[in-house]
Amino acid sequence: MPPTPLTPSQLRRVCDPASFNFETTADLPVSSDIIGQPRGLKAIEFGIGIDSPGYHIFVLGEEGTGRTTAIGRFLRERAAGRPTPQDWMYVNNFAEPHKPRALNLSAGLGVALRDDMAALIDYLRRNLPQAFEQESYLEARNQGRRNFEADRSRLFDEFQHKAVAAGFVLLQTPGGWMLNPARNGQPLTTEIYEALPEAERKNFEAVGRELNDDLENMLRAIRNLERAAKDAQRDLNRQVGAAVADGHLNDLKAKYAASEETILYLNEVRQDVIDHVADFLPVDDAQPESGVKPPPPDFRQYTVNLVVDHSRTQGAPVVVELNPTYGKLLGRIEQESRFGVLTTDFTLIKTGALHAANGGYLVLRARDVFYEPLAWDALKRSLLSGYVRTEDIPARAGSTKTLDPEPIPLDLKVVLVGVPWVYYHLFDTDEDFGSIFKVKADFSSRMPRTPETEGQYAGFIAARCAEEKLRPFDRGAVAKVIEYGARAADDQFKLSARFGEVTDLLREANHCAARAGRETVTATDVMAALDEKVYRSNKVEEALRNDILEGSVFIDTEGSAIGQVNALSVTDSGDYAFALPSRLTARTFVGHGGIGQIDRETNLAGPLHNKGVLTLSSFFNATYAAHRSISFSAHITFEQNYGHIEGDSASCAELYALLSSLSGHPVKQSLAVTGSVDQKGRVEPIGAVNEKIEGFFAVCVARGLTGDQGVLIPAANVRELMLNEKVVAAVEAGRFHVWPVETVDEGIEILTGVPAGVRKDGRFPDNTLHAAVQKRLRELMKGHDREHDEDRERQPPKKAVKKKRPAKKRPTRKK
Repeated sequence: MPPTPLTPSQLRRVCDPASFNFETTADLPVSSDIIGQPRGLKAIEFGIGIDSPGYHIFVLGEEGTGRTTAIGRFLRERAAGRPTPQDWMYVNNFAEPHKPRALNLSAGLGVALRDDMAALIDYLRRNLPQAFEQESYLEARNQGRRNFEADRSRLFDEFQHKAVAAGFVLLQTPGGWMLNPARNGQPLTTEIYEALPEAERKNFEAVGRELNDDLENMLRAIRNLERAAKDAQRDLNRQVGAAVADGHLNDLKAKYAASEETILYLNEVRQDVIDHVADFLPVDDAQPESGVKPPPPDFRQYTVNLVVDHSRTQGAPVVVELNPTYGKLLGRIEQESRFGVLTTDFTLIKTGALHAANGGYLVLRARDVFYEPLAWDALKRSLLSGYVRTEDIPARAGSTKTLDPEPIPLDLKVVLVGVPWVYYHLFDTDEDFGSIFKVKADFSSRMPRTPETEGQYAGFIAARCAEEKLRPFDRGAVAKVIEYGARAADDQFKLSARFGEVTDLLREANHCAARAGRETVTATDVMAALDEKVYRSNKVEEALRNDILEGSVFIDTEGSAIGQVNALSVTDSGDYAFALPSRLTARTFVGHGGIGQIDRETNLAGPLHNKGVLTLSSFFNATYAAHRSISFSAHITFEQNYGHIEGDSASCAELYALLSSLSGHPVKQSLAVTGSVDQKGRVEPIGAVNEKIEGFFAVCVARGLTGDQGVLIPAANVRELMLNEKVVAAVEAGRFHVWPVETVDEGIEILTGVPAGVRKDGRFPDNTLHAAVQKRLRELMKGHDREHDEDRERQPPKKAVKKKRPAKKRPTRKK
């Protein structure tokens, strides 16, 4: 007996608005919980709870499930209860300026240190010049100068007296000091000196040599005095600088006493300020010899480059980086032009997402990281080493002078979000991947549909409305969204977990409500949003359907035909999938070529479709060649098809077309067929069952429903039915039908009105389709045998060929 058509309740599982205990979603509490992902959530909880290295998390699932947004919200809730990490800053390394030092302080103290250092510099710039103008300093400085001048004059006077007594005077020339013979205190000219007796000249030379030694000693002593005076002046300046700076610096040391590194840094600042105290003093306005006046000092060597500021962070940070370039992850070292030359220093270090998320969580999209040049290797290197090192981009490194900042220790969880193929590709090809991302959180694109999960769906709608300031949804609107979720999941007992798509529907329904002037979103608005989405996308579908309705493409929806079946094919145009009937025909002949598929022979069919065709041969042999081989030729094809065909969902229709051609029983053209068939004649489930039924229904509606039209589907697909309300209404009115079939035989009687027949004692009962097929196959076999005999008779007889006997060998004599 053929199966009975499905009832309206079997075609669409309706969500009853009365099952909800709220009027609108505004009555529901707002929650950011991730729903429908118990396995994935448990894995994430495990990953963030274990502190051992390598337990970073990879969340895998299909696109559109809202994983990145939902995980960000989930982690923020967990992060709120964790301690706030420390601030990080880069400061000058006075010993090696190209290797800036990294300092860390408790959250909020980084800003304090930065501001304190700015205040210190401002204080020194104001107070140091004043200190050097005080009378005590000026007196001490002048006294030092007077002492130096007195000592130098004394040495000159002593030497001058000694030189005069020896007959010499001390003269200053452009080349320095020199001794010259003299009489009565007046230097002798060259002519007078040359006219002196030789003995007197030799005496002058001998005495001059001794005096020259004394002159050198005297000049050396003066230089020592000058050096000592400068040292004394420098010590005085340092004492004044220290006296001014120490008071302020000692207060800072007391404030940051808990950080040894900061105290060390403040000591280095003190030393550098004392060593360069002159930089804080006014500069002489006289034009320098070079003609270029140097810029005033900016004291940037004392500034604090605060790169991670948690002064306003509550708990651990959660960073979702949507553009994970190398620089966005690890930071960068900027450069600036000074006097036409590119240069850099520690104040130009800019940190990245790894720094910002340190002590918390970093969420990244795996595909973005993987395809971004240098970013993937840099991320792995940081996680494996436990440090984040800010470096110049390798491609540019070496072109200009750059820095080597001190690396910062890493303590964070990285959560990669990606589709399954990215995860498995990395796992198979990257030797480091498995040792870094040891936790796999598998997110499903579907979730069970139960009263509890329907309530969670309502809570999700409430949360999105609150977050995006959408109008509240009433119970009827929520029910329609839930039904949409079941349709998107292709299952009456599941809901879609593609929350990105669900959120799009919420926004569009809210827009429809606003356009209608409603303060609450209703079921009408949700249906309007769905209809408008279809209208925006179904231009191609309407054009192809019009080809059918206008007669350009031959599709019959009434009457019957031998060897012709309405198959159903799906077209996916990206964001929209639709189905239309396709005319599938079969012709059978005498021969031994078996079942030939024209689309396969012309390379229009894919491997899965070809597999389905080959399965038909096995079905025929198992059904009709149990005791005797069969031989026939058949051609099947999708008429007026000029595109690629893939999938085996038409194999059932192809089989019905062949059986009709062989049996001579016509197939009702008011019916369409979808389903895959196995070698035993069982009808297997297929995809897009809703689209296929609705596609044929739309053609029938356009031509006029007769009450005889309908679709045969695999019984295993019944739970996937979430047909639109127009189809359900037509079925309820008895104007359209959907039959679930489990075997090919069940569909035979529906399509032809003839029972299939069950073999008994090797034969099928008379007046059954299988009996007619078997009879026709025997006729084709006889025809094939006659052709074979005739071909053999036409061949000329073969001539007998005598076989030559091998010559006998003569015996050889042995000598």
